[in-house]
Amino acid sequence: MGQPLEDRFGRVATDLRVSLTDRCNLRCTYCMPAEGLDWMPTDQTLDDDEVVRLITIGVRLLGIDEVRFTGGEPLIRRGLVDIVRRTHDLGGVETSLTTNGLGLHRTAKALAAVGLDRVNVSLDTVRPDTFAQITRRDRLDDVVAGLAAAKDAGLGPVKVNAVLLRGVNDDQGPELLRWCLEHGYELRFIEQMPLDAQHGWHRDAMVTAEEILAALEAEFVLTPASEPRGSAPAELFTVDGGPGTVGVIASVTRPFCGDCDRVRLTADGQVRNCLFAREESDLRAALRAGASDQELADRWVTAMRGKRAGHGIDDPTFLQPDRPMSAIGG
Repeated sequence: MGQPLEDRFGRVATDLRVSLTDRCNLRCTYCMPAEGLDWMPTDQTLDDDEVVRLITIGVRLLGIDEVRFTGGEPLIRRGLVDIVRRTHDLGGVETSLTTNGLGLHRTAKALAAVGLDRVNVSLDTVRPDTFAQITRRDRLDDVVAGLAAAKDAGLGPVKVNAVLLRGVNDDQGPELLRWCLEHGYELRFIEQMPLDAQHGWHRDAMVTAEEILAALEAEFVLTPASEPRGSAPAELFTVDGGPGTVGVIASVTRPFCGDCDRVRLTADGQVRNCLFAREESDLRAALRAGASDQELADRWVTAMRGKRAGHGIDDPTFLQPDRPMSAIGG
């Protein structure tokens, strides 16, 4: 390994989030408008070889040992299975996928066969009407089938990511947890973050971690997990004595920036050293201009040096990133 991706505060990035596309086949209200967005032009998006080359540089020269593929919706990416295979073949790297689950019932076995380790599936409700209200699509059955296929393929532990929206599904937390426990999935509630394309996020409308835990504790006994949290974003709790668990990712009200070990690569080849960063570092232009692996690694190291101490959402001067979540990658 060469130089680690260390920032000015001593944090070292070992977890790479790779966005494979900004496109998505759902239209979740907290992410994008009903008509969708202006997608990246194809010629601006990294091709499969470019994606794998940058991942290889991250793994072999910069100490990356975990790669998560995101989007948009990564299952839309035609070359996904081959990209996962080539990443797995690098050796010594854990691979995972964050997906909305549409199409996962068709691809879970193939992804497991090429070395994908696990999946995180976004699911905010198990009620068909609420699902359609949030996603603007009547596809709950497809997501449920995708979750089952992932579990059957051995892509576990299968995790479910949920966002609670005030006045929409904020009364469904216990119901969703019960469903996940019954099916053997690990549920993680995530505070809604200011990453919507409409820039309509308001702190006072967000369902907080404190509210989520209070609702769950009205129906379950939650005990803080004994294992150290480390750099994991979720605060974990055992449910009713275990073995089931639930997690809460309180990115807004209980930020964990001091332990962050993540770096992001967008589908168009930009390095983002924080989910909420307003600055990016362009690797695509250098890559296409013929830069060597070491030159690209050096640019990446420089990009990490600019990482701030925290995202600053609680600061009055905080400005939401120009890119929405679908164009950043989770």
